[in-house]
Amino acid sequence: MSISVNGITKLYGAQKALDEVTFTVGSGEVVGFLGPNGAGKSTMMKILTCFIPPSSGTATVCGFDTGKDSLKVRRNVGYLPEHNPLYLDLYVKEYLDLVAGLHGLKNRAPRVKEMIEQVGLGPEQHKQIGALSKGYRQRVGLAQAMIHDPEVLILDEPTSGLDPNQLVEVRALIKRIGERRTIMLSTHIMQEVEAICDRVIIIDRGKVVADDKASTLRSGTQQREALEVEFDREVFANQLLNISGVQQAHRKQANTWLLAHSATVDVRPAVFRFAVDNGLQVLGLQKIERGLEDVFKELTRSS
Repeated sequence: MSISVNGITKLYGAQKALDEVTFTVGSGEVVGFLGPNGAGKSTMMKILTCFIPPSSGTATVCGFDTGKDSLKVRRNVGYLPEHNPLYLDLYVKEYLDLVAGLHGLKNRAPRVKEMIEQVGLGPEQHKQIGALSKGYRQRVGLAQAMIHDPEVLILDEPTSGLDPNQLVEVRALIKRIGERRTIMLSTHIMQEVEAICDRVIIIDRGKVVADDKASTLRSGTQQREALEVEFDREVFANQLLNISGVQQAHRKQANTWLLAHSATVDVRPAVFRFAVDNGLQVLGLQKIERGLEDVFKELTRSS
């Protein structure tokens, strides 16, 4: 396993940021680490990168204990914190050369050049970091995290604050990087998780509340589905609620309704019978798929 966490608890005074957290991340996996603000995500990432120790429990990265072998852990981990700390007065190549030197790399120039090409910093490589856009600064952060060729990348909100174009570019970059590295990624953007991640771990109030593939989470916790149906003329909610299996009816537009129903019941035949019995035509009928965001809200509702 690239990452193994066993019973990690972290206390800040009387506050319990993490509570007996246990999970593993296999080699080559890209895992989304999700949770509401204050759930303990950044704390967990800081423990895995040896910035802070746990109060109890153990964690290993690439087989090295974060408490006993912190230097070996750091050699195998690349870390991009939520607030990307960069030396704004340095030039891109100058900064990456500095980081390469801190990691003890011998042939630094070829490695710096390789990283600049890999993250798409070519046009900006001769600029000061302070003159770069947020998207390019994130690329610099990713380059410094990868420059020593770590097996594991831990990325805390890597697309925070990016505009839509920058978000697409950085998301594609992370996906490419994930083809040959283990990545643990924290984000609040559910579309990003579904596009990039093999697996999802959801944490709430310091506890793991879900750990599975996104598709499995959607089907496994889904108790209610919805149909969007459009009739050729007006109907009323009390009529639709009399349809067998329909639990809720919400008007979306003039003659278009969202009908909530149990995931175990297919109400479409009953909707067509209702239309025939009432002289209505069904102009549109579409099953509404629930996304990961709905699952996230359901599992963290108490927060």
